[in-house]
Amino acid sequence: MTEAAKNQRTLTGKVVSDKMDKTVTVLVERQVMHPIGKVVRRAKKYHAHNEGNDAKLGDTVLIEECRPLSKTKSWKVARLVQRARVE
Repeated sequence: MTEAAKNQRTLTGKVVSDKMDKTVTVLVERQVMHPIGKVVRRAKKYHAHNEGNDAKLGDTVLIEECRPLSKTKSWKVARLVQRARVE
């Protein structure tokens, strides 16, 4: 494994939009400690490249950082962690 591959940032999040071609919007939630001591949720949306259009709405995916692919897209879908439940 190369040094660059070891240092590559990865995030896990939920697909909240798959309306674009070869692009998904992924919501990544994290918990941070407030100065008072309360645990607060923070969320951020990332546009990620989805080459095969295989990630669908509601899926949990692992995204990894890559070179800038467009103005807002610098992440790509590495793998599908869990499919969305169909009820």
